[in-house]
Amino acid sequence: MNLEQQIKQAMQQVAELSDCTLVEPIEPNTLLLECGLDSLGYAMLVAQLEEDLGFDPFTELHIETYPSIFAEFLAIYQQCANNQ
Repeated sequence: MNLEQQIKQAMQQVAELSDCTLVEPIEPNTLLLECGLDSLGYAMLVAQLEEDLGFDPFTELHIETYPSIFAEFLAIYQQCANNQ
């Protein structure tokens, strides 16, 4: 499973736990604020991904601005994965 698939799977798991509905499909230009997860959902998503992947790019890379679209979110995780 590639990183994009892992992130999308984690998003689905968090959505189910949070009783949220994700928009389908999640595309590269999907706005994160409109995909179905709220701020707590994103906190849960980052925690879930840290557990799954073993890193949190938001602490390791000192991200100054939160990504607004899925492609930016994925790129941050890819950048951090490449640094591991």
